[in-house]
This record gives sequence, C-alpha cells and structure tokens, in this order.
Amino acid sequence: MKEMTHTPLDICLDALANNYRRRLLIALLEHNPQDDTDTQIANLTIEDKDVENLRIQMTHTHLPKLEDAGFIEWNRETNEVRKGPRFDDIRPLVQLMHTHADELPDGWL
Repeated sequence: MKEMTHTPLDICLDALANNYRRRLLIALLEHNPQDDTDTQIANLTIEDKDVENLRIQMTHTHLPKLEDAGFIEWNRETNEVRKGPRFDDIRPLVQLMHTHADELPDGWL
C-alpha cells in the first residue's frame, strides 16, 4: 500500500470546523509557540464566565484533535502549543481564510 505524504482534505476540513481551532491555527501562522491558556486567541475575546468552559474544551477536544492530526505539538505541562510536523499541510487553507477574512461570513473567524 502506498504511503500518503499529505494530510487528507477531510482531516484538514475537520480541524477547521471549529472557530477556536481555526483561530489557534491562524495565530500559529505568525506566532509560534502559542500559549493555550491565553484568553486572547487571534483577536478572540472570551467572556470571563466562558473561560473555564473554553479551557476544558481546548484541553479535552480541540488541542488533542489538532495534535492527533499533527498540525500542532502541545506540551501539556507548560501549555505551550507550537506548529506540528503537518502544519504545512493545513497552512494553505488557514492562510486563505486569514487573507480573505473580510470576505467570509460573520462568525467564521
């Protein structure tokens, strides 16, 4: 069986299906590493009451999904997030969304 050299599109689109994951990946375009405990993720302000809920979602859902896909490396001890070995596979989609953010519907980024 032939080994795949790129991440399948379905995995990339699944990673981009959540706005917190999109914003984290966009933040990583220019800033590496990114600290996941920061309540400012790519210009996203989190209401105080939602910070704990977001932390739980990031810890148990969003960061593991991005790490499993290889888009990020996540140090759970320091909460440091940096580009993973497959970040360049998703970079064109993330860059396209970032570059054309003003043309996307509200709430996409």
